[in-house]
Amino acid sequence: MDWNLEHTYTRLPGQFFCRIDPVPVASPQMVLLNRGVAEELGLDPDRLRQPEGAWVLSGNQREPSSQPIAQAYAGHQFGHFAMLGDGRAHLLGEYRTPDGRRVDIQLKGSGPTPFSRRGDGRAALGPMLREYLIGEAMHGLGIPTTRALAVVATGERVFREQALPGAVLSRVAASHIRVGTFAYAAALDSGLDLAVHAPHGADDPSPEAAAQDGAGLTRALADYTIDRHYPELAEGPDRYMELFNAVMERQVDLVAQWMRVGFIHGVMNTDNMTLSGETIDYGPCAFMDQYDPATVFSSIDRQGRYAFGNQAKIAQWNLARLLETLLPLLHDEPETALARAQEAIGRFPALFTERWHAVMRTKLGLGNTEPGDAALIADLLQWMQDQGADYTNTFRELAGEAGAATPGQLNPAFADPGLAAWHARWRERLGRQDGGIDAAVHRMRNANPAVIPRNHQVEQALDAAVREGDLDPTLRLLEVLANPYDTGLDTSDYRHPPGPEQRGYQTFCGT
Repeated sequence: MDWNLEHTYTRLPGQFFCRIDPVPVASPQMVLLNRGVAEELGLDPDRLRQPEGAWVLSGNQREPSSQPIAQAYAGHQFGHFAMLGDGRAHLLGEYRTPDGRRVDIQLKGSGPTPFSRRGDGRAALGPMLREYLIGEAMHGLGIPTTRALAVVATGERVFREQALPGAVLSRVAASHIRVGTFAYAAALDSGLDLAVHAPHGADDPSPEAAAQDGAGLTRALADYTIDRHYPELAEGPDRYMELFNAVMERQVDLVAQWMRVGFIHGVMNTDNMTLSGETIDYGPCAFMDQYDPATVFSSIDRQGRYAFGNQAKIAQWNLARLLETLLPLLHDEPETALARAQEAIGRFPALFTERWHAVMRTKLGLGNTEPGDAALIADLLQWMQDQGADYTNTFRELAGEAGAATPGQLNPAFADPGLAAWHARWRERLGRQDGGIDAAVHRMRNANPAVIPRNHQVEQALDAAVREGDLDPTLRLLEVLANPYDTGLDTSDYRHPPGPEQRGYQTFCGT
């Protein structure tokens, strides 16, 4: 099973990684194989389903071209800088897809590394199935995301609050370069001793890399990131500022798309923001049912730092941390570099507001821009918050209302006196644009999913898989989520919000 993996990341100085093999597991068994991802990679899914596939994707057998590493990075966890790194993950290498893309293939839950911070390096089956499922949901929703190739059971138990079946996830990503990777490089460039020693065969560090201007590691990482993700910037005289601008554009788009579907990441630390613009890490994430910008699901986010309505602010905060690492590359004069950085990050609020309003106009079927649109959007969201309206169903039902044969006859879902005036304004607004109602309905149905991975349904599916070994609920949910906008499917069972007894839902990091 030779995948001809490449290893450009290991051309960076040795401080960025540690060469270390996955730790074999007792009895690898394939639980879920993502046929769609395998075929996109040009791999044979039928062969991967054979025992050999489970051995390779658990880390028990090294694929011939693999050179496993654990990546070093730092991060700001709830705003506080910390040394991190791949504590339970091994990057097998970089794979060239048939269409020429370069992607990372990483194992998660594959054993301890020098960055494990006293952890066991393992993962439980439930959280790995969750990452598989939510990643596929995001892909179906059209949102950039890492994806799972497979989940392999280990035949071992992992111990958290209780003994749980273990698993290894194989993750496919455009790369695993994070804002936290830049924070790590800049910290080393500044002379900070992060006490990272790689006893399991790391390449020799290259302290001379930082000697030229005090930013050698950051420069090397920035050049690598440009080459990998933004090659069009490589020859530009201001390429590091352009790198930041490009990353900011992708993050603005990503967070606006999250919020379009009610997604709450839950742990937007800088180590969970990729330079590629993909969503990564589906630990304490969840989808909002009742609309409330203060919604938080993560059990550890007690102050609401990563609430639904704060996600744009946190993205800006994270991007400011990225800019801090790039300051020595922006200008030789520190004061000039700082002024340029402040100007760049200062563009974020207006840029995000523009993208967010564009997303919301599409959700309301609006194909052009008018001065009153921001108020129209805000008034609907305020009504939804006051009423505790379901975020997903409200917009989907509005799409049906827009195309109703008898305009103005409110759907019972909107038979609320407080909405009547808004409804009249909206219908009038729809009538002032080109394309008519049909075009508006088309926009709305392509922007507003009929189904999302409802938190209570996700938990029910995972519980059946872990406790009873029954994958059918997970497979049915995956089938529905693959086409979340497709009204041709019978999705009625998956559109119900949680009942009162299912509210108060919390998510956990799943380590």
